[in-house]
Amino acid sequence: MKKLENKVAVVTGGNSGIGLAAAKLFAAQGAKVTITGRNQTTLDAAVAEIGGGSIGLVSDVSDLNNINQVYEKVSENFGKIDVLVVNAGVFVAAPLADYTEEMFDQTSDINFKGAFFSVQKALPYLNDGASVILTSSGVSNKAMATASAYAATKAAVTSLARGFSAELLDRNIRVNVLSPGPIETPIFGRGGASVEQIDGMKAYMADITPIKRLGNVEEIAEGFLYLASDDSKFMVGGDLVLDGGFSRF
Repeated sequence: MKKLENKVAVVTGGNSGIGLAAAKLFAAQGAKVTITGRNQTTLDAAVAEIGGGSIGLVSDVSDLNNINQVYEKVSENFGKIDVLVVNAGVFVAAPLADYTEEMFDQTSDINFKGAFFSVQKALPYLNDGASVILTSSGVSNKAMATASAYAATKAAVTSLARGFSAELLDRNIRVNVLSPGPIETPIFGRGGASVEQIDGMKAYMADITPIKRLGNVEEIAEGFLYLASDDSKFMVGGDLVLDGGFSRF
């Protein structure tokens, strides 16, 4: 039997990378999937990949009105939500001396504020017993030059999962975190770097990962499925670390 048969799942930032891989696996496991993203073109392409009657909604999680509209449309199309993956995020890196207020606000507004209100605004639309999964990162537990603001937002997300879990126990809603390490995703190419620079960064990240390779999105999607399904029903406020040892050694 499929692990998410007839479950309603929402994946923010589900139009590429690990969010898309999770959405595809959820649909394959029987879920009715809605993804969000900021680009209609990539959303349309992702929905075509996911199939299964999935829908894609343009949304920016730093805009609270966008968040409300998403949940209203999900409710109209599918009903209440059983699985919520709060995955939308940005990676903005720069040396400490050069990090601007605009960079900081963008990182915080999407990764931290966006995560907080994506869960808060979902509360009336979540079924009791739902699973909420927040995407953190292995860097939340590791010093990494140029990424201190990003890492801090991901550490904040991990803390949110614990606090949210304590508040939502009376509804049997589980809130957990998935912390990926360096993963082969389009994020490497989003800063305008050359092919040589991208390849160099990938090689560097693979080298500093103990198992000497990048993870792939399918491996991370399996982690999301574990947290979304009853397989993890005894896991509350936890952090599933899938990072090849990146943050542990």
